[in-house]
Amino acid sequence: MKIGVIGTGNMGTILIEAWLETKTLEPANLLITNRTLSKALALQEKYACIEVTETAVDIAKRADVIFICVKPLQIHNLLQVIKPYINKDQLLVSITSPLSVAQLEHEVPCSCARFIPSITNRACSGVSLLSYSKACLPKWRSYLHELARKISTPVVINNDITRVSSDIVSCGPAFFSFFAQSFIDAACQSTEIDRKTATILTEKMLIGLGDLLSKGIYTLPALQEKVSVKGGITGEGIKVLEAAKLHEVLGQLFKATHEKFDEDIEEIEKQFRYDYNIRN
Repeated sequence: MKIGVIGTGNMGTILIEAWLETKTLEPANLLITNRTLSKALALQEKYACIEVTETAVDIAKRADVIFICVKPLQIHNLLQVIKPYINKDQLLVSITSPLSVAQLEHEVPCSCARFIPSITNRACSGVSLLSYSKACLPKWRSYLHELARKISTPVVINNDITRVSSDIVSCGPAFFSFFAQSFIDAACQSTEIDRKTATILTEKMLIGLGDLLSKGIYTLPALQEKVSVKGGITGEGIKVLEAAKLHEVLGQLFKATHEKFDEDIEEIEKQFRYDYNIRN
């Protein structure tokens, strides 16, 4: 089984490294390429048996499973280049959220799927989001689910919750990292603690919080209840967060991501509609 990865940016590299370091895939079974070829060659230096191809067409011709790991607005042009070389026995997988599996299926003659990863997958943790085209063969559904399971908890989603699911799974680590950094900044500005100590304490607290959740010791509501003793210090801090109407700020966050998502969808639809009109 040959796995091809077109695009070795952040997410493409995360998937490659996670699968190789868990021995889910053998380097010799990987074909990779990138628009800036030096990025793919850098991975080859780290994992010697990976084969770097000069073009995406080489991967389309030879790979059984083709992962498209490029930016959303680059996908249309890429598909026009590679689809003459794709056959019905292959699986085409996109990792971008604005492009639906239905759109992919309309363009190519093979099984199609979407695999939205998270940076947490690099640690073989977190969630990956899966969607399949209607005609996706059962063998490919099983195979992709197993690939995802080796480095994450796979969750199959419907297209209508793609953006919010991606916000939580893929963008969430950045959002919570921003909050943690702001937490550290505020501690340093408001007290005598130094940044190094505040950072260590915050990072270790987050790791411990994750352990409590992963081991099923507490749920999120139970954690808050356990720590927030009535009349205690934690409760006073929670009052400040409630007064700041944090839920409204987070609502604005989801609104902003959905607006950008809608813009990307509109641009992608223009590209595909333009191509369809030319062909018809």
